[in-house]
Amino acid sequence: MALLPRLRLVTVDVTGTLIAYRGQLGDYYCTAARSAGMPCPGYTRMHQSFNAAYADMARRHPCFGHASRMPDVDWWKMCVRDSFARAGYVYDDGTFEQIFRRIYSVFGTSAPYSVFPDARRFLRWLRDEKVTVGIVSNADHRYRDVVLPALGLNQGSEWDFGVFSGVAGVEKPDRRIYEMALEAAGGVAPEEALHIGDSMSKDYAPARAVGMHALLLDRFRTADAERWRRSGAPVLPDLVSAQHWLTARDPTTTTVEEQRTAERD
Repeated sequence: MALLPRLRLVTVDVTGTLIAYRGQLGDYYCTAARSAGMPCPGYTRMHQSFNAAYADMARRHPCFGHASRMPDVDWWKMCVRDSFARAGYVYDDGTFEQIFRRIYSVFGTSAPYSVFPDARRFLRWLRDEKVTVGIVSNADHRYRDVVLPALGLNQGSEWDFGVFSGVAGVEKPDRRIYEMALEAAGGVAPEEALHIGDSMSKDYAPARAVGMHALLLDRFRTADAERWRRSGAPVLPDLVSAQHWLTARDPTTTTVEEQRTAERD
């Protein structure tokens, strides 16, 4: 029996699953620095510095400062300042404020993102099949309120509810964020739910730990995908393949070779 008729809920990750960055994150930081008349630290260096600063902020003030009642704009200001500092650039307050405002404002719009061509169609198909669609994302409120609507991914037409870490106060890979999603959907049983994402540690493993079905997307042919397959996780290249997977015979019996055939198709 296909999996779809057994599902009442499908939750989806956002970045890497429904949307992608336009260009590299470092590009936007360097552009902001240049707009203030400052030199660019270098795109790769900036990207690496951001990753380190973000990880440190997430450790010290998880969920974009939710627990410490820190406004998300202050959280991002600390993260951006540390990103530049790690790249070797420390600015006076006036210059930094100019740079930060440009970065914060642009990431509160649709400009840095693009929607994968199959995303909107897949979400609407699920809802047409009477399956509730939930968003589960490590993101602040701007994804919910501004970014997703600006990209044409609207609550009520593409998705039914969202659990966003900056609002909920819990973030992936904490299994509680998936338990919140099950509750938000009306108390759906884990075995009646599927989560789709692009991270083994943040999406697949915690969803399975809760008892949900789970599926990984490998849109960018990552080096880890083969290891994911060997562990037994279903891995597909896009949401078109996911739709076929959901309506095929029992997808839990899909072989590695069948997954690779889906990717070639």
